[in-house]
Amino acid sequence: MIHPLAFGMPDLPELLIIALIGLLFFGKRLPEVGRSIGKTIVEFKKGMRDVEQDMHETASGPPSSVPPTISTPPQLIAPSGPQPYKFDPYTGKQVESNTNEKV
Repeated sequence: MIHPLAFGMPDLPELLIIALIGLLFFGKRLPEVGRSIGKTIVEFKKGMRDVEQDMHETASGPPSSVPPTISTPPQLIAPSGPQPYKFDPYTGKQVESNTNEKV
């Protein structure tokens, strides 16, 4: 016994009704909707292909002809202008400095 609220796959009459309702709703815009759906599918496939290619390149490692690059750490830049405090190298304590002196 089939439950009255259980639905199966739509048959030909149901598909025709769905197509007719879609035609009524979209009408003249139907080709535009189809194009946008097609572009979306193409972009999705292209993105999946790029992800698969990146995964393959990562798994195979860098090419042996190109040496790995080592990035150098950024240069530390001392603050400009007079510093109100400096440290005594012998005691390690903070001392007040003359504002005219450079640290």
